[in-house]
Amino acid sequence: MLPAAACALDLGAIGPVYPIHEPHLLDLIRNRLQEKERSGELKKLEEQARERAVNGVRQPTPVAGIKTTETARTFYYDPTFTLDRNVVDDRGNLLFAAGTRKNPLEIVSLSKHLLFFDARDQRQVTRARELLRFYEGRLKPILVGGSYLDLMKAWRTPVYYDQQGVLTRRLGIKQVPAIVSQEGRRIRIDELVPQ
Repeated sequence: MLPAAACALDLGAIGPVYPIHEPHLLDLIRNRLQEKERSGELKKLEEQARERAVNGVRQPTPVAGIKTTETARTFYYDPTFTLDRNVVDDRGNLLFAAGTRKNPLEIVSLSKHLLFFDARDQRQVTRARELLRFYEGRLKPILVGGSYLDLMKAWRTPVYYDQQGVLTRRLGIKQVPAIVSQEGRRIRIDELVPQ
């Protein structure tokens, strides 16, 4: 079985052939940018983008679905997880089998209470300030709305933000202010009515 020898033949053109008349995409983009630069529109667009970015940092998007506490409630969250697949090392040795259940609170404890609140509501800000004094530095303030930068300047303490509501969603928090603390091997969440 010998492979067939490959050969190419010029069969000529079948029908009319036309040169490409569309401008090169990069040239088109470059020309549009130069036009916008000459007209001053590019500078205006850059300033608008910079302003949006700064406003996004100063005033992050509030966490959706969170409201001010109307009825106080206490509930618990169990952080125990079950592995859905085997965990192996770089050599393929089994470290943890699928189905293994583990509670992170058996290994590490919650070092501070977490306080979720909305800085757009002055009642919640006042309540948060009172709780910060009460817990004497063992409280981590986390915003779901409002400007964390303004509070950090006023309080001279770090203030955090629940970006995209990752923590509130995981913990099941629907109302703020809410204090999160550890109770044994589970997390206790107290949604408080602002005074």
